[in-house]
Amino acid sequence: MVEILHRRMPDDLEPDARLPGIKPLDAEGWLRCDEAYGAQMAYRRKLLAERRQDTLWEGDAFAHSASAELLKEALHLMPGLGFRVSGDHIHCPDGAAIIRHKEHPLAVLGQTLQQDFCVLLKREDVHYLAAAVLCFPASWTLREKAGRPLMAIHAPVAAYDEAIGKRVQRLFDGVKVGKPLWRNNMLYYDDPDLFQPRSENDPQRAAPAANAAAYLRAERQCIFRLPNTGAVVFSIHSYVTKP
Repeated sequence: MVEILHRRMPDDLEPDARLPGIKPLDAEGWLRCDEAYGAQMAYRRKLLAERRQDTLWEGDAFAHSASAELLKEALHLMPGLGFRVSGDHIHCPDGAAIIRHKEHPLAVLGQTLQQDFCVLLKREDVHYLAAAVLCFPASWTLREKAGRPLMAIHAPVAAYDEAIGKRVQRLFDGVKVGKPLWRNNMLYYDDPDLFQPRSENDPQRAAPAANAAAYLRAERQCIFRLPNTGAVVFSIHSYVTKP
């Protein structure tokens, strides 16, 4: 069990957020760097080195182009968050220097930023998961979701029914370049570990009561469109606190 805790939840996260619960966001607001950066990044780099097949996936050449564009967009914002970009290196707030490998843009992002990133492309009027770096899954696995459409990605979430699925698809269709959106969720866990994969076929996780000796886990989820490839990116910034 790896315990990486935040002192408190950000003020803008809502404890009772429901699906889809979407709100507008500033153009540059999809990236954050907080007090858990050093500990989270050490864990992310370890996971990417030791469990690469579980944390990184890219479907095809077009997915790679979208991933490369995502890295380019992130590089524009990094200096404002305490990063220094120099030549082929990204100098991070924790002192690490990450090489900008053009052949592995999502691996670079995974070693540089706290967020997980899912890149979605559209095929036959439905968005599907085309690429992702996912170090901190909350009860799902990248292998099972890779290449699947939105509805299948959210199985077996009980609240994600066909009506919600259609609303979310319209949301992904409508998100505009430079006008990101965001939502959050909050769940109680017995285990604070950020890496918590779970297969669709495993028994449903039994959430502890809010007043039990448990941990509160939240995800700040942002949705934004890339200007050139038109891919939609779903980013996840994870927080864990001790209530």
